[in-house]
Amino acid sequence: MSEVQLQDLEAQIAALKSQLTGDMFADMEVRDKIHNLEMKLKGVKPMDSSIDCIGCGS
Repeated sequence: MSEVQLQDLEAQIAALKSQLTGDMFADMEVRDKIHNLEMKLKGVKPMDSSIDCIGCGS
């Protein structure tokens, strides 16, 4: 993954984190998006893959 792609993922995560309200139920969808982006950032989930994570269902 290129440096530009890493920075883009980090920017997306930061933008999503700024949307969190502290209400677990209201934040569930945003937290799921953050989780998926962090998995891509860390290389846990294959990029451009339609295969979901079996362990957590992401």
